[in-house]
Amino acid sequence: MTDSNGDGKLEVKQASKEVKESENVAEKYSAMTVKNTDMNVGELSAAFTAVPTHKSVKKQIQFANQEDKQEFSKFPTKAGRRSLSRSISQSSTDSYSSAASYTDSSDDESSPRDKNQVNSKGSSDFCVKNIKQAEFGRREIEIAEQDMSALMALRKRAQGEKPLAGAKIVGCTHITAQTAVLVETLVALGAQCRWTACNIYSTQNEVAAALAESGVAVFAWKGESEDDFWWCIDRCVNTEGWQANMILDDGGDLTHWVYKKYPNVFKKTQGIVEESVTGVHRLYQLSKAGKLCVPAMNVNDSVTKQKFDNLYCCRESILDGLKRTTDVMFGGKQVVVCGYGEVGKGCCMALKALGAIVCITEIDPICALQACMDGFRVVKLNEVIRQMDMVITCTGNKNVVTRDYLDRMKNGCIVCNMGHSNTEIDVASLRTPELTWERVRSQVDHVIWPDGKRVILLAEGRLLNLSCSTVPSFVLSITATTQALALIELYNAPEGRYKQDVYLLPKKMDEYVASLHLPNFDAHLTELSDEQAKYMGLNKNGPFKPNYYRY
Repeated sequence: MTDSNGDGKLEVKQASKEVKESENVAEKYSAMTVKNTDMNVGELSAAFTAVPTHKSVKKQIQFANQEDKQEFSKFPTKAGRRSLSRSISQSSTDSYSSAASYTDSSDDESSPRDKNQVNSKGSSDFCVKNIKQAEFGRREIEIAEQDMSALMALRKRAQGEKPLAGAKIVGCTHITAQTAVLVETLVALGAQCRWTACNIYSTQNEVAAALAESGVAVFAWKGESEDDFWWCIDRCVNTEGWQANMILDDGGDLTHWVYKKYPNVFKKTQGIVEESVTGVHRLYQLSKAGKLCVPAMNVNDSVTKQKFDNLYCCRESILDGLKRTTDVMFGGKQVVVCGYGEVGKGCCMALKALGAIVCITEIDPICALQACMDGFRVVKLNEVIRQMDMVITCTGNKNVVTRDYLDRMKNGCIVCNMGHSNTEIDVASLRTPELTWERVRSQVDHVIWPDGKRVILLAEGRLLNLSCSTVPSFVLSITATTQALALIELYNAPEGRYKQDVYLLPKKMDEYVASLHLPNFDAHLTELSDEQAKYMGLNKNGPFKPNYYRY
């Protein structure tokens, strides 16, 4: 080849370019302030009158059922001590770690149980992946605090009163930066805390390290085995010279471990706060059987949890999780969402907004009618399963997507779960010799049929948003503030206010939590005049709706 001047052959020179990467991490973040409301925490506690509820549920409490652990080792995994054995509660294996974690469990395959670690204060009463990650975890916590200003305001307002002084709280939740803000708030309010993870994959290792460095007894790390999971719970509960008098649970594993293994501790507990569908079901079962010997607060069915955490959080995190794992284009995709409760509604809103063609499956005629009025087709899964590009479960039930449905899916169908437990998709039925599992990236498996068909399974059927992405700190602030107030109320309630039953949060508490978050939007509430309040039969300071009101 010659150049334009005919001077001979064109010389092609190759040059290499260096791309330098840099990381810029903010050193400090200052907390946002929230305007004070008229009530202090002491006045708020005295004003609460919770409403007992009695719900009949069909879900049975399941305890340890050991299965073949060797079978699971055939499939790709990053966790060094993973097992297939099922837990007492399926909620213990419902999600992976947040994608925001700085570190991965594959960095160090040794078990934290085999390490001797000490924090800067000389304490070794914890078990985390690597205490040296505490600095990174502290930065994540500081970032989360910026969008959890209501919880920070509660901490600032109540820490002088120390309403949880003397409280010994044992907690079992997802250990993320947002949870750490809650734990440190409880400590600031006077509580002593011991904490473990409600899920073997959801822990952010650096956040757990930061909590351990601050003096909180934390027993959790990403990629725990089944044995590790129960060992961590036991270490939180069974420690010399310390006995829990309050329980904060997510899924019911901790509650039932204490109930079965330490009945004397359970009987002396002053209260239980539970935030998940699964855990609440189990509390109602204990209550119905006459075995619940302590009062319990049902945070899951509070208005602030249902309408904000379940609806708005899932509306944003469903897309985040799907995009991070599959890079899928939503426009024109055929999607079926199983369940049109608050979680399902949030998912459908987001998918529809990006052009997906969404249909719904439902058992409840009221929810089904809502779906129809919102513009969605209500179908049976067996009617549409062959045409679907995505199948998303949001029911909280079990065996919603069975092997028969999985066999009939088309090539490339994406299957995931947005419900609490990993029971909705029958993943166990896919662990058979004729099917091949291929790990294509973190949290993404291709399950290959003998004819070459591939189904894309996300997070092995566990909770998608906490497994494959992150969730908004602001929404978690609403739930965390509700949990903190529920603990304060149960701990300070006069004898006789709460009996051995499950209670809904009082409307006053829901309204108070909402009011704490309004300043973030520079929102200004209209006040009733005396004449208007009298006409409506309301107190000018609330509550503004009766307990039976459905928002």
